[in-house]
Amino acid sequence: MTRPAPKRGPPASATAVKPQNRNQTQPRPERPARIATPAPEPSLRLFYAITLPREISTPLAETQSLLKGNWRAVRADQMHVTLAYLPAVPPERLGDLRKLGADLTLNVPTLDVRLRGTGYFPNEGSPRVWFVKVEAEGLAELAANLREGIAALGLATDEQPFKAHITLARKKGPAPRVPPKTFDLGWQASSAVLARSILRKTGPLYQTESTFRFRAGAAETEPPAVPDQSADF
Repeated sequence: MTRPAPKRGPPASATAVKPQNRNQTQPRPERPARIATPAPEPSLRLFYAITLPREISTPLAETQSLLKGNWRAVRADQMHVTLAYLPAVPPERLGDLRKLGADLTLNVPTLDVRLRGTGYFPNEGSPRVWFVKVEAEGLAELAANLREGIAALGLATDEQPFKAHITLARKKGPAPRVPPKTFDLGWQASSAVLARSILRKTGPLYQTESTFRFRAGAAETEPPAVPDQSADF
């Protein structure tokens, strides 16, 4: 008797798993979207100062006619007496410095400021800055109080010792020294400012952030001083 042939499965080629093509492009996982973070605001270059009235800045500007060579004269409307310089202040601390200036000038009387002779920084042998000396009773005390208040706020000044002066010109290259000059001039300073220094190719531009009126001896009927803001001097 003939036995039935055993059943055979499908050919191996029908069931074998095909190897993956290594050259076949595989989908890449999606990367999370990047959230753009705003760039931090640049720090501010600020300084406290006493500005000059026109009757003082005009004759000083006339003296600049003595300059020769690579001296860069300071504009008459930007002359001032620096009390404290802060080279790098976070913008959010500007309000603290406005309050400090207002508080420290409440009991300051009007200052009798007098001009003296010219000089050089750092010295006459290697002059980089030409200036005129300034004197006033109480001026050094005001500068010291401001610097102490700045330090208490955790902010830094340039750490240069206070020398009351008005910068007349800065040396930018070879230039002869200017003969000494003396001035018999003065004015009654009744306020100080907090100003911002904005660097330009043609020299710094100064913008007033606040003005602080000296209040000692003011009449009691006068309204309290409110700091002015954002004006050029």
